[in-house]
Amino acid sequence: MSKPLLGPEIISVRIPSRLDLLGVLDHVAQSICERLELPGDESSKISMSVIEAGTNAIQHGHQRDASKPVDTDFIVYPDRIEITVLDTGPGFDISRVNGDITSPEHLLDLRGRGIFIMRQCMDSVEFEFDKRGTLCRLIKFRPPVARAAGQ
Repeated sequence: MSKPLLGPEIISVRIPSRLDLLGVLDHVAQSICERLELPGDESSKISMSVIEAGTNAIQHGHQRDASKPVDTDFIVYPDRIEITVLDTGPGFDISRVNGDITSPEHLLDLRGRGIFIMRQCMDSVEFEFDKRGTLCRLIKFRPPVARAAGQ
């Protein structure tokens, strides 16, 4: 039986900007979801979103420059899991990102699916751009059943 969470628990992971290391983020996300006894579909949504955010940081934020780290924090609260992915890139204009990729005008687009996927899978997806770089914040609220179990 897991101990109840009294405050946020933070698990930090720093990886070089290499796509082959995204599995590390996936493994951490899956481990946390398993420990929190989240349903499989919710775990998959969280993992997929973490991989998409990490991919964006590596490809767009750092142009695959392995000397630049991607910092990911998994913050577990009693009612939610919050994941932040930080790269040192210059950011982007969020208004220029494709909206609904399922619309006819975007069905054949080769890029631009990551943010859409994250928005479909998570309860909240936010971006912050400042002198540190680009921060993507993913939030998924825990089902009441898991919270009631005192986790």
